[in-house]
Amino acid sequence: MNVPDSEIKSLLQSYPTIAVYGLSQDPLKPSHYVPVFIRDKGWNVIGTYPKEHTIGGFQIYKSLQDIPNEKRKFIDVFRSSDSIPEVVDEILTLGGTEVLWLQLGISHPEAEKRAENAGIKVVSNRCLIIEYKKYF
Repeated sequence: MNVPDSEIKSLLQSYPTIAVYGLSQDPLKPSHYVPVFIRDKGWNVIGTYPKEHTIGGFQIYKSLQDIPNEKRKFIDVFRSSDSIPEVVDEILTLGGTEVLWLQLGISHPEAEKRAENAGIKVVSNRCLIIEYKKYF
């Protein structure tokens, strides 16, 4: 993680749109209720999920590459830690991402370092709900 705690609030305030990688259709999973919470707090939230769904009223794209570049500057990831190298590869190939946020329990130091070396701000092992409640 290369974003100090003192910058989390301003980082969140700087990005009105959050693209959620793995936005689940299951309302009981954090990968669904965290995006709902953030959307309800004023962010524009879109997502990726391999299966089409309309649960929660989100705009869902099949893959990250389908999301318009201007809407994937801030990517919040709900994937297992061992999937993060693949996610970082995809992000680096597509370009345009400025923030990579890995949700609570998710980290992969080597992949995070590659993203950081590419100029991406990385926050790992942090929940958007918890961070929102700390700073807003």
